[in-house]
Amino acid sequence: MNRREFLRNGGTCAGMGLIALSLAGQSKARAAGSAKRVKIGQIGTGHAHAAGKMATLRKLSEDYEVVGIVEPDPEQQRKLKDRSAYRGLKWLTEEQLLNSPGLQAVAVETDVSELVPAGMRCVSAGVHIHLDKPAGVTLAEFATLLGQATRRRLTVQMGYMFRYNPAFEFCFEAAGKGWLGDVFEVHGVISKTIGAQQRRELAAYPGSMFELGCHLIDAMVKVLGKPDKVTSYSRRTRPEQDNLADNQLAVFEYPECTATIRSALVEVAGQQRRQFVVCGDKGTVEIRPLEPPRLLLALDAPRQKYEKGYQQVNLPSIPGRYDNQLIDFARIIRGQKESEYPPEHDLAVHEAVLKASGVPLD
Repeated sequence: MNRREFLRNGGTCAGMGLIALSLAGQSKARAAGSAKRVKIGQIGTGHAHAAGKMATLRKLSEDYEVVGIVEPDPEQQRKLKDRSAYRGLKWLTEEQLLNSPGLQAVAVETDVSELVPAGMRCVSAGVHIHLDKPAGVTLAEFATLLGQATRRRLTVQMGYMFRYNPAFEFCFEAAGKGWLGDVFEVHGVISKTIGAQQRRELAAYPGSMFELGCHLIDAMVKVLGKPDKVTSYSRRTRPEQDNLADNQLAVFEYPECTATIRSALVEVAGQQRRQFVVCGDKGTVEIRPLEPPRLLLALDAPRQKYEKGYQQVNLPSIPGRYDNQLIDFARIIRGQKESEYPPEHDLAVHEAVLKASGVPLD
């Protein structure tokens, strides 16, 4: 299968490879003991989620043994070494980390431009990766990474932060069970306000949809699958200051459904209006705000313990934004379960993210 066929088919072969990975992982787990801690390291501290991921890995001491962390910039290392997330860790070179005895996985938390290259080096070294989002600015490089990982029977877990949010999990289950009927509309908003320094940093990338909207595009693809067509609308509200596309809208077309995702970097208290809504002809799920999540459910008829009409759904508390995600990563590595987000999903998401951000595909 050539690259074009791979992309057109959404990486189905990669998904099949992930099943093989799970079976191989189960064999390893039986040999090593399913409860054995996963030896993991982290490459990079430049990503916005880097400190949170390391703090979570250290907290999950029953699941992980943190080998060390890589940060090639000595000034960055000096600034971070005494912060709580990093205090007391071994600071290693990338070569030292990837050659650590028994290393099984790496969390890749570099600047976005380095995520996929660093992830590829980890896969080449034979370790599973947790790769933060979004997966670079080209589709072909990410497709190559997924293909390499599949061939080596390695997991690539993407760092989309709402996958294990209980409101989104409820939404995915309700849609999957048919409680909502035929979905005809999905609407998402994810915005915030940022300062001048962060604007300058983000101006190097495609904009707010690439930075924030990707999280909701991931959820949209989980509900609806790969879109048939994506139309991007970008606005730059501070042209005298920078070239950042700080106000973006994308429309995603499906045979019987349209979806819209909005993302801006100039909305006052934007976190409070973040929302994800899925409407079907038998029910609606409305999540607003996203963190901490609040969920309303509307049904045309009772479903299990839920009554007809609009109601608030009581959700379990979240131990931490990344806890359940990284616990799941350990279970996948041990072979205790298969990933619920196979390569074809991740490839479809990244293609949709790039199109929604106005980035021409390779």
